[in-house]
Amino acid sequence: MKQGNVDAVSTTLIDVVFDDLPPAVGEVVVVDTLNAQLVVEAIHEDGTVQCLNIGNSTDIERGMKVTSTGAGIHIPVGEEMIGRIVDALGNPLDGKGPIETKKTKDISRTTSHTTVRANAVPEILETGIKVVDFFAPFVKGRKVGIIGGAGVGKTVLMMELIHNVAEKSTSLSFFTGIGERIREGNELYETLKERDLLKNTCMFFGQMNEIPSQRSLVGVASTALAEYFRDEHKKDILFFVDNMYRYVQARNELAADLSQIPSEGGYEPTIFSDVKMLQDRLSSNKNGSITAVETIYVPADDLSDPAVQMIQRELDSTLVLSRRVAEQGIRPAVDLLRTSSSLLSPEIVGARHYSLSLQVQAILQKYESLRTIISIIGESELSLRDKKDYNRAKDIIQYFSQRASVTEDLNGEKGEYYTLEETLSGIEKILKD
Repeated sequence: MKQGNVDAVSTTLIDVVFDDLPPAVGEVVVVDTLNAQLVVEAIHEDGTVQCLNIGNSTDIERGMKVTSTGAGIHIPVGEEMIGRIVDALGNPLDGKGPIETKKTKDISRTTSHTTVRANAVPEILETGIKVVDFFAPFVKGRKVGIIGGAGVGKTVLMMELIHNVAEKSTSLSFFTGIGERIREGNELYETLKERDLLKNTCMFFGQMNEIPSQRSLVGVASTALAEYFRDEHKKDILFFVDNMYRYVQARNELAADLSQIPSEGGYEPTIFSDVKMLQDRLSSNKNGSITAVETIYVPADDLSDPAVQMIQRELDSTLVLSRRVAEQGIRPAVDLLRTSSSLLSPEIVGARHYSLSLQVQAILQKYESLRTIISIIGESELSLRDKKDYNRAKDIIQYFSQRASVTEDLNGEKGEYYTLEETLSGIEKILKD
């Protein structure tokens, strides 16, 4: 084991000078007298090792002895993790005592080569949410993104997906809270507890009150445990993340502390590779699948933000939530034209569904064009055909408004669930009228 001494202390970073060769980047070192964990983040030319204070210890002082462990960050793994809430280091947050498991896993290492299973027949998971099932089919082993600014309903839509899909699925569910409100995490926990879903759920929290190193690591730790259950227990995983953009923000804060020169859009220089590496681990192989649902916050409602664009490129389907739609009282507030999916093909959803989606998209595009014309000359000047298409488009937009089950306690309105057949039949009826 390598020995060293603390040379400088700040809130997030601890500088350590080792007696001999420094440990590798990513290795955990321990402050001896406190048993406080640090992780090596960078090594300077003068030999000074810059470490992240991942345990948020406030008692570290200059001159304290430090010892390397020769290993990376390990978290406990095993069935004992099911039904528990833990932080990025695997420490319990639910007040139910320590997690008794003998197995651990290095969060930075994948357990197997993760590639999509060859020749697998796409399996569509019905969500009961009309706009999701129609525009962004929920396919096992793929990634769905819920994109939008603040206050447009990203978390509510994700909770509805958890409620509808996890309740009927035999898959193991994961929920990872990255940098979001503590209240939302508590509400989700209570919702899962009331519906007896905790027995099949693992929860990781690194909420907005945590230091950036905890928030940046919680997604990686959760992914590592999901890989373990997929590869060792041959489980299919439903993986929910709220919010992937907060992972980017946490990495930015660390980059600022490390005095790194920002890249495009003011983001940390390695943001694209960091996001790519995390997303690549959320994949399927011969052992099992990981089906991911990720919320992505859009800063200033700017969908062209470089980080948002980067995350979006890793997704198979994107549901874009719009403030303009929310102001019309439509929930979920999905912008139907901006929502897209590479999975909306006849090979996956069938000829009937695909044909209806093309007709709906054509009518919605015409609706957008007619809105501009109407603002100038008025609806009364439209041709009979244009009036019919315009009103039909308005019916379609209203049709995809739906009450959520997870908000029943708030508004007193019973949640709605629609089968895919009911959704398709409803669209056919509107198109025929």
